[in-house]
Amino acid sequence: MKITVAGLGYVGLSNAVLLAQHHEVTAYDIIEEKVRQIQNKVSPIADEDIQEYLSNKALNLTVTADAAGVFEDADYIIIATPTNYDPETNYFDTSSIETVLEQAVACNDHAVMIIKSTIPVGYVEKARERYQTDRIIFVPEFLREGRALYDNLYPTRIVIGEKSKRAEKIRDLFLSGALKKDAPVVFTDTTEAEAVKLFANTFLALRIAYFNELDTYAEMKGLNTKDIIKGIGYDPRIGDYYNNPSFGYGGYCLPKDTKQLMANYSDVPNEIIGAVVEANRTRKDHITEMILKRNPKTVGIFRLTMKKDSDNIRSSAVLGILRRLAAKGITVYVYEPTLKTEDFMGAVVMNDIEALKQKSDLIITNRMSDELKDVMDKVYTRDIFNNN
Repeated sequence: MKITVAGLGYVGLSNAVLLAQHHEVTAYDIIEEKVRQIQNKVSPIADEDIQEYLSNKALNLTVTADAAGVFEDADYIIIATPTNYDPETNYFDTSSIETVLEQAVACNDHAVMIIKSTIPVGYVEKARERYQTDRIIFVPEFLREGRALYDNLYPTRIVIGEKSKRAEKIRDLFLSGALKKDAPVVFTDTTEAEAVKLFANTFLALRIAYFNELDTYAEMKGLNTKDIIKGIGYDPRIGDYYNNPSFGYGGYCLPKDTKQLMANYSDVPNEIIGAVVEANRTRKDHITEMILKRNPKTVGIFRLTMKKDSDNIRSSAVLGILRRLAAKGITVYVYEPTLKTEDFMGAVVMNDIEALKQKSDLIITNRMSDELKDVMDKVYTRDIFNNN
């Protein structure tokens, strides 16, 4: 198959690498530096498996920043462009998807256009009507930061927003490069597929919020969070996973997906969905109060990223803590190797971790690191199990 992938974030790049094992893939992105890195077999995102495959696997992969001709001969066009949540419209900004759809429809009359970007419930039906084509299909992704290619190679499930022979071919397409061939496959109507994505991520956010509120209770009452979580986790209905407290959920998907689902509930009775969003805000308020109770004049932040082995700081809960501390007049230092500036959101950026340790009265970190073990008396974290 000839496949074009539009958008080379962690979703697009991992899919491009997966499919380029057995198909002819052209990957397109408007960011030229990102394209140059991939052309030089360097992953622009932190993902060990993507880097391994770029470096050592035989991939039929062409990468370009020039849109001319990239859609014309494709059998499949995979759209993985960013869709950030716009708080003014209560809606994902889907303009990047529309740009690709318009280009593709104009020059290609046969390609199946597979949307991988996260979209509002009901989006594909409106897009099919707008562009007068039934060749648009939603196939949601369920990928973790830093493990995107792994999750494509060993998918937990494949959900395809159509029930048809064409949908079966799409299933075979994604399984062709996977190492796990017996992944469960769900064929459903397109609107249900859109709902699967948003409800799945909102449930994950709910689970994070639940264990964070458990931790808030334990912290304020002087109880042992770890013992409580272990005690309830042995119930197989609850499980001992995805239960490590944090400063709040963040990253590429959960903040925007929960807000989009809440917006989809505008005319539907609900309590839980809206509470998930509010709980994350409350958690960051609580963390800030716990920091301020220690009366630090200077606070060092060790990494803005949400997870270990990640280079993503977008919508990180740590950013919310930084804003709150700065608003209280606290001097904040940030140690974040991915930043190339001298200041960030009013905080002083440090490239020397020893300087951070020396100048900070208190050091906060969402996830613990061995680099902080020598100053544990200064460290504030809610990382109980030392995992993501």
